[in-house]
Amino acid sequence: MKNKLLIIISTSIILFGCEGDKKKKETIVETEKPIEKKPIIAPDFNSDSAYFYVQQQVDFGPRFPNNEAHGKCADFLKDKLSSFGLNSFIQTGKATTFNKKAITIKNIIGEFKPELERRILLFAHWDSRPFADQDSKDMTKPILGANDGASGVGILLEVARQLTIQNPNIGVDIIFFDAEDYGEPSSGMTTQYNGDSWCLGSQYWAKNPHKPNYKAEYGILLDMVGSANANFTQEAISMNYAPNIVRKVWGKASELGHGNHFVSQQFGFQVTDDHKYINEIANIPSIDIIHFDRNTGSFHHSWHTHNDNMDVIDKNTLKAVGETLLGVILDENK
Repeated sequence: MKNKLLIIISTSIILFGCEGDKKKKETIVETEKPIEKKPIIAPDFNSDSAYFYVQQQVDFGPRFPNNEAHGKCADFLKDKLSSFGLNSFIQTGKATTFNKKAITIKNIIGEFKPELERRILLFAHWDSRPFADQDSKDMTKPILGANDGASGVGILLEVARQLTIQNPNIGVDIIFFDAEDYGEPSSGMTTQYNGDSWCLGSQYWAKNPHKPNYKAEYGILLDMVGSANANFTQEAISMNYAPNIVRKVWGKASELGHGNHFVSQQFGFQVTDDHKYINEIANIPSIDIIHFDRNTGSFHHSWHTHNDNMDVIDKNTLKAVGETLLGVILDENK
């Protein structure tokens, strides 16, 4: 962004004359000082740390309900939030998947300054898809979910770390929702598709919040936010329930120089994601920062395939999303 400084020079020239006196008085020049524009300083966000947190999750292997890696990763995420000074715990619940499988849901919750009434909700899903239904091979085997799952969590872990350092005077709740990606495939596994088979963890929390009558001013969801050259267009549910929050976030991204990722265009695409149920059930106006490829009309090419691994993750994208998110939070402290 180019800054233009406009200097206004106001000149007053007064000439006095009378008979026998042709002297000119001094010319008085008054120059207004230019208004100084403060440089835009991006908030501290360490993309190396965020990348490392993504890697740590992926190192557990596929993370879906009822498997061993899922349990170990849940404990890791809770402990990591606690290590940053957040009041952290795991909310457990029961759910049934589209294929009638009983699962135990584990939503990981971290509270920053739980004593404050003003709150912002940040969330992402931490589970990975238990099958690769968009792949051409090994479709029934689970995927690693580096981008679809771990990327949003990695960014929020670094946000949590920075909150304790920068210490804004606003409450922030970070929730890693479970079983978002256990939804029914659009074809091939059942005869009747059920959109509500997705986002089981957020549906459970929206009906059973960790605090009675929980309220936040707004919520921001991160999903598939780690790939190189990611495009985050303005999703329809977000624009319907929280257009002012969309404008706030996209405006901050533009201000920080991340407009190449946060595209201020709407393509009418609507996605069933965790924010749907936070809006509809919990009544918290929430938006979804999610990669959507305008050219293909779909998500990243690694979506729900075995290619969703660490090769997809790009530190520049993590930085763009993380700085934008922190910038929005810190602005609430002004």
